[in-house]
Amino acid sequence: MVTDDPPTLLEPRPGRAHDLCAVGTALIDYLSFAPLDVVQALDLEPGAMTLVDGARASAIRRALGAGHDVVSGGTVANTAAGVASLGGRPVFVGAVADDDLGERYALDLEAIGVRAVLETLDVADGVTGTGTCYVIVTPDHQRTMATTLGVSGLLRPDALSEAVVASAALVYFDGYLLDFPNASAIVERVLALCAGADTHVALGLADPLVVDRHAEALRELVGHVALVFSNEEEASALTGEPDATRAIDALLGEVHSAVVTCGAQGALIGAAGRALHVPAAPVLEVVDTTGAGDLFAAGVCFGATHAMSPEAAGRLGALCASEAIGHLGARPSTPLAGLAKAAGLLD
Repeated sequence: MVTDDPPTLLEPRPGRAHDLCAVGTALIDYLSFAPLDVVQALDLEPGAMTLVDGARASAIRRALGAGHDVVSGGTVANTAAGVASLGGRPVFVGAVADDDLGERYALDLEAIGVRAVLETLDVADGVTGTGTCYVIVTPDHQRTMATTLGVSGLLRPDALSEAVVASAALVYFDGYLLDFPNASAIVERVLALCAGADTHVALGLADPLVVDRHAEALRELVGHVALVFSNEEEASALTGEPDATRAIDALLGEVHSAVVTCGAQGALIGAAGRALHVPAAPVLEVVDTTGAGDLFAAGVCFGATHAMSPEAAGRLGALCASEAIGHLGARPSTPLAGLAKAAGLLD
C-alpha cells in the first residue's frame, strides 16, 4: 500500500444538478434498545441484517414492545440524507406503498433536502406495504436489523429515469438492492444509463451476509463501478484477503477508488492504486453504530463529487460517522456542514 495521496477520488462532473443519486430500499425504521439475549431469542444474526416476512416482523415487534422510535431509513437513503446535511444536492430513487408510511417517507426526505423520486405502488397480495426495518441496539452499541422489504423490493427498473441519472455526478446503490426480485434488471439499467450519461457509479457491499448471499454478483459488479464502499469484514469476504490493507489493495486492482472502514481504527481510502489510512474522528459517547457506515459514505460521496482528495474525503467521512455514532438512529441530528466547517474540512 502506497501512501501518496492522488488529487481527487473521482474525475469531476461539473454542471450536474445533483451530486448524488441514491437508488435503493425505502424503509421505515423502528429503533429500540434490547439485551443481546433478546436478539438471540429472536433468532437474528447479531450485527447483521436478516430478511423477515410480515408474520415474523409482527412477532419481533411484539417481543420488543412499545419502546421504540420511528424514523425514515434505508441505507443509501441515509447516505443521501448525510449529503444533504453537508450542503449537497442529493436525489433518492425508491418505492413505497400507497399508505401512511409511504406518505410519511416522502415528506421526511423532502424536509431534509433530499429530492424524492418515489414509485408509489399498490399493496399487493402477500406484501405488507411500505418496507420496515426493526433496528435493535444491544449494550455493545452494535445494531441488529430485521427487514421486511414490502413494496420497496418491487422497485421497477424504469423508475430510474435517464434524466435523473444524467442530472447526477454519482449514482450509488448497495448490496441490499440485490435482494430485490428484479435486481439484475435494475442493476443493468443503472450501469447502462450511467455509461450513457458519463455518470460515476458507486457500490456499497452493505453487510457480510449480503456478501455471502451475492458474492458472485458483487465480484462481477466491482469491475463495472468507479467506487466501492465496505467494512473490513465485507472486504475480506469479497476479496478473500485476511486484513483490510490487503483487501483494499485487491479492490484497487479492480476499481478506481475504494473505502474500507475499520471501526475505531479508522478507515483505508484510496484511488488510482494508492491507499492511505484515515483515523477515526473523536466520539464523546458511543450510543449506536447504526448508520455509521452510511454517513461515512455520505462524507466520501460529497468529497468525491466536490473534487476533494482521498484524504480530505476520508476525514469528512470519519467526521460524519462520528456524528451518527453519538445518538440513536442513522440520520444526522446535527447539521453536518456546520461540524465540517468547524473542523476545517469545508469552507
